[in-house]
Amino acid sequence: MRVVVVQLEHGDSGASREPSSSRPVRARNARRAAWTRLYASRLFYNDLIVVVVTLIVSALAVLPGLLTGVSWPGGPRISYLPVLFAIGFLWLIALDVADSRDRHTVGHGADEYRRIVNATIGVFAVTVAIAFFLGMEISRALVALVFTLGLVLLLLSRWMCRQWLRGRQKTGEYLHRAVVIGEPSKVALVGREIRRAKSSGYEIVGVITENAAEEVVAGFEVLGDVADVETVLDEVRFDALIIVGSDDLDPLTMRRLGYSVSDRDIQLIMAPVLTDIAGPRMHATPVAGLPLVHVDFPRMEGAKRFLKRAFDIVGSSLLLVLLSPVLLIAAIAVRVDAPGGVLFRQDRIGRGGRTFGMLKFRSMVADADDQLATLLDLQGDGGTPLFKINDDPRITRVGRFFRKHSIDELPQLINVFLGDMSLVGPRPQRASEVALYDDFAHRRLLVKPGMSGLWQVSGRSSLSWEETIRLDLYYVENWSLMQDLIILFRTVRAVVAPGAGAH
Repeated sequence: MRVVVVQLEHGDSGASREPSSSRPVRARNARRAAWTRLYASRLFYNDLIVVVVTLIVSALAVLPGLLTGVSWPGGPRISYLPVLFAIGFLWLIALDVADSRDRHTVGHGADEYRRIVNATIGVFAVTVAIAFFLGMEISRALVALVFTLGLVLLLLSRWMCRQWLRGRQKTGEYLHRAVVIGEPSKVALVGREIRRAKSSGYEIVGVITENAAEEVVAGFEVLGDVADVETVLDEVRFDALIIVGSDDLDPLTMRRLGYSVSDRDIQLIMAPVLTDIAGPRMHATPVAGLPLVHVDFPRMEGAKRFLKRAFDIVGSSLLLVLLSPVLLIAAIAVRVDAPGGVLFRQDRIGRGGRTFGMLKFRSMVADADDQLATLLDLQGDGGTPLFKINDDPRITRVGRFFRKHSIDELPQLINVFLGDMSLVGPRPQRASEVALYDDFAHRRLLVKPGMSGLWQVSGRSSLSWEETIRLDLYYVENWSLMQDLIILFRTVRAVVAPGAGAH
């Protein structure tokens, strides 16, 4: 029996038995959804095609001919064909060793992408090390192109596979039917969180609680009492049993549950009631037969802070150069559309509560700030920390287009380059909004505000204050460079095809 420890967002049991009835029960009730194993196995063929295509394209682009040899001191001269074959074989092995196709990982979260990056970097390092120590005369351009192109294509292909999976899940396919068991309030919390996460891959079909008197808990059907769990396992068709707050269940009951789900081939999942904690911060360690879950504290310092700052400098510099024609055209459009300056500078609160001047292309009439208080009072949002004027009359014609596609925010690349902002981070807010923060919301100020963030790619202006603060705090508590890359990729998609929340 394998126990999977999951956290809400986003080891062996140490015991086994072989009753005489276990084999018939398993054969009669085997029903665990097989789509995860099938999906993970298909990813192997996806990776194989990507690696082969990468090697062929790179060889045709760089090498004058595959028969041109690779040689090294004291060794024979061989063609590039066996070299490319060795790289491809080692690459596929590394992707497997890194568990990039693990059925518990694929399809959600950034861990799948992170493992692909780690495997690719590992194969690149091994290739370079072998070439160096043997003194091989191998094309540097070929090595650089193979691993750069291969990494991009692997990540892109996995993303496309994930979009295909999301589409199937929206239609009710490729889902785990799950039942949550535990104390009513904890069951309700876990059920709501899983239901809210559309891409979790789980469909909650009901709950099991202690001394269940209600027929419904938080909108979920109560299937029975903890004492009658085996009856529920036999009568209800589901694939996974999610145990919430195992401290409410005595050890004997937990062991009985483990045996029951094992006999029926149902997945057993432990769900600590720890919300908004990313997977890399959680580590399960077996100690004396007990699965202890360790939670790391987030720290944006040292190497992490240097890496994020270096990424911001390089990224903002490249974007300023690449987008310079767009910036010029936008500046001319603002100037022609309405009287006033091209850029608009507004005081915002940055990391640690420091005030800085955030730059934007002017998208409103010249006296927009003077009209703000009156418009907020008319709308009834004067006392909220996240205010947005609906159908704002102050926005110019060009400004409305700029805002929909986030063009007005491009000058913030200067803020990023200067160090006031980051490419990705919490939404930068005004002092009047920060004054309304509670203790939790103040944790947003532990990192620099960002041009984009989870709030922008998850609904933007359509989100409530509570939803926005939850997303921002999740980002602060669980930062990683891979997460930044994913958010930026989703930002491009949100800018090109903005939803109803973009205004």
